[in-house]
Amino acid sequence: MDIATIIGIISGIALIIGSILLNSGLGLFLDLPSFMIVAGGTIASTLIAYPMNEVLKVMGLFIKVFTFKVSQPEDLLEQLVGIATKARKDGILSIENLIPQTETENPFLANALQMVVDSVSTHDIVRVMQTQISLLQKQHKLGWEIFGSMGGFAPAFGMVGTLIGLIQMLAGLDDPASIGPKMAVALITTFYGVIFANMIFLPMAAKLKRRSEKETLNMNLLFEAVMSIKAGDNPRLTRDKLNIYLATSKRENTKR
Repeated sequence: MDIATIIGIISGIALIIGSILLNSGLGLFLDLPSFMIVAGGTIASTLIAYPMNEVLKVMGLFIKVFTFKVSQPEDLLEQLVGIATKARKDGILSIENLIPQTETENPFLANALQMVVDSVSTHDIVRVMQTQISLLQKQHKLGWEIFGSMGGFAPAFGMVGTLIGLIQMLAGLDDPASIGPKMAVALITTFYGVIFANMIFLPMAAKLKRRSEKETLNMNLLFEAVMSIKAGDNPRLTRDKLNIYLATSKRENTKR
């Protein structure tokens, strides 16, 4: 479970509610029509921009953000070097008994090791693994693109709600006492749009993009390790090859 995401959402909501309660009642910021305009408009625009099946897949990714934990590359490296050592010492067939326990934690690795054990050609292993990596990247890219789009739609519909409220306010100028409350309701819609965009949609887009980078790094580590095992490389050489990916990743993170 991703504790950082949960802490971020809870603390953000708590601080906003706390600041509201310090100056007024919470009921002042609760308005069903405003919520319907922002939420309904954002969902409608998303469905117009993207096919239904793609939107549903992204909702699955939204849940995955809270429940799925990406393995640390350093831990994965040690596991892969251990497998390479066993394959070099006892032969390729000796790693077959590692596949069942690996399948639960990492189906991508388990499938690749099974192909190695089954003496599948290097060309076919490369093609299968690279295709799987490419599909994962496309799926994650779709996820952060949709959440990014929703982060743009929500404030826009907040402004739509504000315009609706202003029109209604101007239509009732003959009643000065209603101007203040109607203006407040008009601004609440913009408030909802900004909160949805900057508390949920845009952070989720950033989270999915970062997670995709980590998963891609892990899958590239697995790919390089499997190729090394298939070639019968010395485990020390396998470790050196994998360390290149970690060093490159650390340099990229330092530049950001």
